[in-house]
Amino acid sequence: MATVAASVLVLNAGYEPLHRVTVRHAIKMLHREVAVVEESRAGLTFGPYPFPTVLRLIRYVAMKWRYATGGAPLCTKDGVKRRDKVCAYCGGPAETVDHVLPKSRGGASTWTNLVAACSPCNHAKANRTPDEAGMRLQVQPYVPAYAA
Repeated sequence: MATVAASVLVLNAGYEPLHRVTVRHAIKMLHREVAVVEESRAGLTFGPYPFPTVLRLIRYVAMKWRYATGGAPLCTKDGVKRRDKVCAYCGGPAETVDHVLPKSRGGASTWTNLVAACSPCNHAKANRTPDEAGMRLQVQPYVPAYAA
């Protein structure tokens, strides 16, 4: 059985992927009639609505935010963890995000200064650079191409 925490893909009116929302948010969009169901789970309903997996907006939404960083996606913690997939220091599971150059030393929250890290490595590195902490980066941070 699907849960309310499951995510639903939202497409623009021109079928471009925009983002993901919770099922609860998707049902609200259907109720407000700002979107229609493009795909749903067979045999499942949510009240009078089919259980959505993909919605399409009725009206086109300008995606200026998508190009605000020169075509690169916005840098988020989830985005960094998806990009790196594993801890940049030990190769373990990526649980958190670490600033290569710490924020307290002027390090920005950018694609090239953030890496995924496990909690033990993040705490061991603390407020130091990888060289100062004696830790080697196994993953080189980079700006990913936009992938919807």
